[in-house]
Amino acid sequence: MRFSFRPNEGAFYELFTRAAQNLVRGTELLNELSLPDVEVQSVSERLTEVEHDSDQITHDLYKKINSTFVTPFDREDIYRLGSLLDDVMDHLEAVGNLLYLYGLTKLPSLPREMHELVHVLDQQAKLTADAMPRLKSMKDLEDYWIEINRLENHGDQAYRMLLVRLFSGEYDALTVLKMKEVADELEAACDSFEHVANTVETIAVKES
Repeated sequence: MRFSFRPNEGAFYELFTRAAQNLVRGTELLNELSLPDVEVQSVSERLTEVEHDSDQITHDLYKKINSTFVTPFDREDIYRLGSLLDDVMDHLEAVGNLLYLYGLTKLPSLPREMHELVHVLDQQAKLTADAMPRLKSMKDLEDYWIEINRLENHGDQAYRMLLVRLFSGEYDALTVLKMKEVADELEAACDSFEHVANTVETIAVKES
């Protein structure tokens, strides 16, 4: 394997940015599910395509770590950040796939709280995509992780209210089980965005 003694810093930041941009595409696709006459299968399939692209980006990042002698910052942090960005995409894909496979979009309407969670994820994705290029300078990042944490708390509240609604008797037992699985994936995605932000904070503190 050919090793680079001078890190091509731009390559790492480009990969992080591309991974985060895929998260924006993922939440945009989930937002389509609230549109009338949406083709749910198409949304699910496109989410899977974005997830596959994210997997390739993560693979490219790992290869870059292993072929670079001196990385721009701690290689374990680079690995962790790449892995966490990929985790978010996995959860977003799971949401779309489960909604389609379980036929939940055939309900008269999805719970309002579920749409609230998707909205939170959309905001988190855009903030993350905006923050990734700033890793290169390690400047103006504090507002990013503070806002991500605030949004995660809002997502937790929406998740709890969604559970209250699911177990209120409004839905039959089988539908509750299906929607609970989707709700758990939505909450996991919110949490994963916070894990990304916490890792960025750790990196920024180390590099300051």
